[in-house]
Amino acid sequence: MPSLEESLALIKRGTAEVLVEEELIEKLRSGKTLRVKAGFDPTAPDLHLGHTVLINKMRQFQELGHEVIFLIGDFTGLIGDPTGKSATRPPLTPEQVAENARTYQEQVFKILDPEKTIVAFNSEWMNKMSSVQMIELAAQYSVARMLERDDFNKRFRGEQPIAIHEFLYPLVQGYDSVALKADIELGGTDQKFNLLVARDLQRHWKQDPQVVITVPLLEGLDGVNKMSKSLGNYVGITEVPGAMYNKLVSMPDSLMWRYFELLSFRSMAEIEQLQRDVANGTNPRDIKILLARELVERFHGAEAAEKAHKGAGNIVRDGEVPEDTPNVEVAMDGASELPISMVVNRAGLAVNAAQTRDMLKNGRVKVDWEVVPAEHKLVAGEYIIQAGKKKIARVTLAP
Repeated sequence: MPSLEESLALIKRGTAEVLVEEELIEKLRSGKTLRVKAGFDPTAPDLHLGHTVLINKMRQFQELGHEVIFLIGDFTGLIGDPTGKSATRPPLTPEQVAENARTYQEQVFKILDPEKTIVAFNSEWMNKMSSVQMIELAAQYSVARMLERDDFNKRFRGEQPIAIHEFLYPLVQGYDSVALKADIELGGTDQKFNLLVARDLQRHWKQDPQVVITVPLLEGLDGVNKMSKSLGNYVGITEVPGAMYNKLVSMPDSLMWRYFELLSFRSMAEIEQLQRDVANGTNPRDIKILLARELVERFHGAEAAEKAHKGAGNIVRDGEVPEDTPNVEVAMDGASELPISMVVNRAGLAVNAAQTRDMLKNGRVKVDWEVVPAEHKLVAGEYIIQAGKKKIARVTLAP
């Protein structure tokens, strides 16, 4: 078993805040198996590497022998998480929640040990809560305290509407910790307010308050914005091995160590040695290849990781790449990303901008064999881009 110091170092690796660290030390020193909770609203079932930062931390707690609770917010998903939103978020239907929850479980067990994971749904206790109990819950927080939350405060000052049910969201999330008797809760930095609400509610219900551990929001491949599918700067965990490998090997050198710290299962001692290797002249690309292979193996297996480099740049999903496919380089001229319409035009895959718009509108532009919307953007890297039935090219976006 690792020592207290070793456990604390592993837990703190890559975290943003530990509130309160002294309480965490006390809980670890007790020697009891801790209940570690992380909640997920099943709103976006296709996970990318940014989502896995939190799941990796859950795995670390499993390795330390603690009890990990993967909480699917099927009840809160029906409310709609207002975190970071400038408008009321539309709630999901029960059918959407059920389907997304199923997909979530399939994907997270690529990281978590299913034998050591408790999967819970907050509808188990929230559906049983009476109206009297809900009023008791709502009485624990004032409107003034709710408006301390940054996104609520901005909407209030901007005279944008805030629905009453949105105030219930952090209360229900906090009550989940009461229902589960959580010792620790993990969440992104954008969830800090909600996680702290749970500490207040646990005190009200005569429980020891949970320790709150927040993890950073991972930057996307552009090195600037949070990883997001809508921004095109993401690496999806279900992407084909060649695409995943290519994106990681092509990322800016400035991101390399950040990704190692938050995504790799290598020890910090190993990572520090790799840093020394680069300082002594090792090509950073060789180090990025190590990370790319590690992550491809995690999500696709060892054989796929071994062969991933062969598929980088000529990934086949729906069809084979013709032998005479041209290689085209598109200069980004200092931009961190380019709209797909601009890439298609510069790569000579369309006669003119009007044709490009028409193909995008009708779903006839594919990047790595997946149809992309007109607002799609690409970061530096290599892609197979198909426009219409006949035009195809290996396109390299050069920064």
